[in-house]
Amino acid sequence: MVCIINGTIHDAVSDKPYVSDILIDDGKILEIGRGISTGGCEVIDAKGLDIFPGFVDAHTHIGIFGCTTGAKDDVEKTASCTPENRIIDAIDPFSIGFEYARRGGVTTVCITPGSVNVIGGTAAVLKTCGRRVDDMIVRNPAAMKIAFGENPKAKLNSAMTTRMTVVSLLRKQLTKAREYLERRGSVPVDVSMEALVPVLKKEIPLKAHAHSSQDIFAAIRLAEEFDVNLTLEHVSDGGLIADILAKEGYPICAGPYAGQPQKEENRNSDPRNAVRMIKAGCDVCVMTDSILLREDMLTVQAGMLLREGLSEFEALKAITINAARHLGVDDRVGSIEKGKDADLVIAKGNPIRMGQIAKVLINGNVCYSME
Repeated sequence: MVCIINGTIHDAVSDKPYVSDILIDDGKILEIGRGISTGGCEVIDAKGLDIFPGFVDAHTHIGIFGCTTGAKDDVEKTASCTPENRIIDAIDPFSIGFEYARRGGVTTVCITPGSVNVIGGTAAVLKTCGRRVDDMIVRNPAAMKIAFGENPKAKLNSAMTTRMTVVSLLRKQLTKAREYLERRGSVPVDVSMEALVPVLKKEIPLKAHAHSSQDIFAAIRLAEEFDVNLTLEHVSDGGLIADILAKEGYPICAGPYAGQPQKEENRNSDPRNAVRMIKAGCDVCVMTDSILLREDMLTVQAGMLLREGLSEFEALKAITINAARHLGVDDRVGSIEKGKDADLVIAKGNPIRMGQIAKVLINGNVCYSME
């Protein structure tokens, strides 16, 4: 057992931090309160330090790029639709990206295929510490990655030249999958269609790369047509349609916010838009889209929301409980609550304000220490 004592807890549930102790057993938070008995426990004294939930990145590509070999396992360029592909088959847990994540307090990530394929395959939610992917999984499959807009139009070796064609390919695949589901058991197994069955049964959402308003609305239109769950990713035009998105209610993973927009469809990519969506009532988290940004810059993304007028509490939620809820894993991670996984960040100050991270625990084990 481990007991962290005297720390100032920012639990992502209450907007007021408080000093308390945390008792951990078998990787879970067993108790939170003052004066917990530490007999038989490994004690971590966090006096003068702040404790946060492990940070959650709901959209990343770590572990699927080779730093020295140049390997890129995010996109399959031989076909436009590859729903049968599974990202867990490509992840290298020894990738430097996982080290960056731990150093930055990121304890849970959703690793997803790239955004060139119209249907890229299934994403998975993992902890960021481990030597075997199978032992790191929190949820798999977690979502089916799909993409709209310029990426599938411009980057895939195909005859696609319009947004209409991108959406029609999605519609054809989902129609085919629906027909397959109706005849399932009486026809030969089709692994591509089997991969789409959990989408149609609402067991996993479509995870839709969509920057521009027309792509965002096309994704919503498709989700409504097939009665499936949907999450919206990037959402660069979100600030222009924040009130509409709030009424629609689909979870949003916004960003990343770095550098100058490089293409027309993300010309409105700006942290102010994420703040507008949050203030309008949208359920928003932010991402690194790593390797676009290093994984330890997730707190910087939240810090940019602070700069644009969001409260510290709401900015914290954008990389903790909101992100966990976006991924459907908020029963395990995203906040400091009894019964949840003991994924914790102990820091000198708030990492969103560039506070220094002292220790990171995943499943109750210290996986990073600045000492």
